[in-house]
Amino acid sequence: MPINKNKPQDAFEETQKNSSETEENIFIPEEPKFSLEDIILSDAVKAQILDVATYAENSYRVFELWGFKNTHKFSKRIGINLYGAPGTGKTMAAHAIAKYLGRKILIVNYADIESKYVGETPKNIRKAFEAAKKNNAILFFDEADAILSKRVTNMTQAVDVSVNQTRSVMLMLMNEFQDFIIFATNFIENFDPAFMRRISVHVKFELPDEDCRRKLWQKYIPAELPNNIDVAEIAKKFEGLSGSDISTAMLNAAFKAARLNLDALDKKLVFEAVENILVSKKANAGE
Repeated sequence: MPINKNKPQDAFEETQKNSSETEENIFIPEEPKFSLEDIILSDAVKAQILDVATYAENSYRVFELWGFKNTHKFSKRIGINLYGAPGTGKTMAAHAIAKYLGRKILIVNYADIESKYVGETPKNIRKAFEAAKKNNAILFFDEADAILSKRVTNMTQAVDVSVNQTRSVMLMLMNEFQDFIIFATNFIENFDPAFMRRISVHVKFELPDEDCRRKLWQKYIPAELPNNIDVAEIAKKFEGLSGSDISTAMLNAAFKAARLNLDALDKKLVFEAVENILVSKKANAGE
């Protein structure tokens, strides 16, 4: 039987080293996956996104030439909150903003920073901010309501204290961070008012209207696909669909056509896929 020559202390230090490396690897900036040309939004929402994206370009004029550095000393940071129904393009828009600015994006999900050990989550949040600053990356908190939710007022457990500590650290870091922070959420109603006040711009993403749905159907029907889909017809026929729903419906219908060994995708299969999605959405909403 082989003898383990490693001392217990050596094994402990190795574990700590590996754990530290794993934590650091959580926060790695990446190249944005989408541009403004890739996302289909209403004109009003796209205009708001452009306002946000051009903030950096106009920062010198506003703060230096127009004197806002004297009246708004700590306002060079800008928090942008993209909120609205799931699948409406919020995450894509965050990538597009970073792409427009020519910067990488550092995506933070709550699962990446949450720790089962009380007090560790705030440390991980600090690491995310430090990594963004070190790499000159746009910091993006996806599903941000998980970390920007209302603080606990009636604390009865240690976990309640930890939640409030996490919120306090987040507020402090937001105040100190003089750069872009992007948030995305499906549940803006869960945000603590203190965070709402510190976020400069809130952009609401709504389900696409008929014109946007038509563009989305066109986007997700490959040019190589044999089909009899009338884009105008299907855009008018089905309301309440997000861009994500349309993408999923097309893929599901295509796989069913392949399973049935069809030479072309019949629109009836697409209708069926859409109806299944709408039924599941109603069930999820408790209707």
